[in-house]
Amino acid sequence: MSSAEPLPPTTVRPRQVQASVLAAFQLVEDAHYLGAPRRRRGRAQLLAERAVADRRLARDLRAS
Repeated sequence: MSSAEPLPPTTVRPRQVQASVLAAFQLVEDAHYLGAPRRRRGRAQLLAERAVADRRLARDLRAS
């Protein structure tokens, strides 16, 4: 091939955007704690919400 010949077009494959479940969970948690004004919640309710979030994360990690 000489320098006068054009280069063949390169095929560009579109990349699929994939975020890990943990990164998505962290974004949600950051938005929850930093974005909204803090409300006074009971400790039991806070622990229950964390337990639910932990179970969902574990389930999603097993599924992926």
